[in-house]
Amino acid sequence: MNRTNIFTEQEFFELKGSLVLKKFSKGDFIIKENDYVQDVYLISSGLVKLFYTDYDSKEHILSFAFEDWWETDFSAFYNKERAVFSLQCIEDTEAYSLSYDDFFAACQNFTQLTDYFLAKSIRGHIANQKRILSLLTLNPKERYELFLQIYPSLSQRISKSVLASYLGVSRETLSRLYKQHK
Repeated sequence: MNRTNIFTEQEFFELKGSLVLKKFSKGDFIIKENDYVQDVYLISSGLVKLFYTDYDSKEHILSFAFEDWWETDFSAFYNKERAVFSLQCIEDTEAYSLSYDDFFAACQNFTQLTDYFLAKSIRGHIANQKRILSLLTLNPKERYELFLQIYPSLSQRISKSVLASYLGVSRETLSRLYKQHK
């Protein structure tokens, strides 16, 4: 967040007092389904996935978050409800957590933070709508190519089974797509 240049040095110092640095290992859960979600997380380093597990224990990945991205189960966070989604580390991860109360206090104290989160939220909503549309209208090959276009370096950081889950295809289908793309 320091890179956004939206704060004076003093403002950033004040805000940083509300942020708690947490370190997670690969495979750790930051949020598990049914947890009460009390924090939003700014990923400082590493990579996480936000996913839903269906009744057949199949994992459906909604999104990835990496350096300088904010992530949580936003509905559970804002509504003070139990999580529907899980947030798990794909890599060793360092993240700053910001509690619900500190989040809203910071937005009141720093109007530029409200503007920053609004802009981030709008971009996130647009990305989610595009992702849903791609799942509804694109074939697996087109979804794979779109993923490589949007996240060119991410394919090097995730396993093929994780990518298959994100694309909504089987591991075998992804292997065929991978061979065709080479």
